[in-house]
Amino acid sequence: MKKVLNSVLMSGLALSLVACGGSTTTITDINEQRVFFAFDRYDIQPAAREGLLAQAEYLKANPDVRVMIEGHADERGTREYNLALGARRANASKAVLVNEGIDASRISTISFGKDRPWVQGTGERVWAQNRNTTTMRK
Repeated sequence: MKKVLNSVLMSGLALSLVACGGSTTTITDINEQRVFFAFDRYDIQPAAREGLLAQAEYLKANPDVRVMIEGHADERGTREYNLALGARRANASKAVLVNEGIDASRISTISFGKDRPWVQGTGERVWAQNRNTTTMRK
C-alpha cells in the first residue's frame, strides 16, 4: 500500500510541477500514469492535459503498445453515480489521446468508480488522489 501511495503522490507532484510552469512532462513507461480531476468533474484541466500529452507522445513512439484507461472516483456518492463519473473521466482522457493522433482501437476504457481506490482512507487529501484516470499497459 505504501508503494501505491508513494507512486500516486509522485505522479501528483510531477503534474503539479508542470502546472506551475515546469518543463513538459516526459514519461518512460505508460503503465500506471495518472491524471487527476476536481470533485464531481470530468473535464480535463491543464495539468491533466499535460500528463495526457506526455502519454500520447509515449504511444506515438511505441506504436505496438495498447492501453486501458481506468476511471476512478472518490468514495462519496452512490456506486452507480461514481461508475458513470469514472466512465466519463476515462472517455475524456481517451478523447485527448485520440485527438493527439492515437488510434482509438489501441485504447480501451473501464470504470471502477469508487470500487478500487488508489489510497485508502477518508478526507479531501485522500479523495483528491482517488479522483483520477489511470492508464495501464494491456
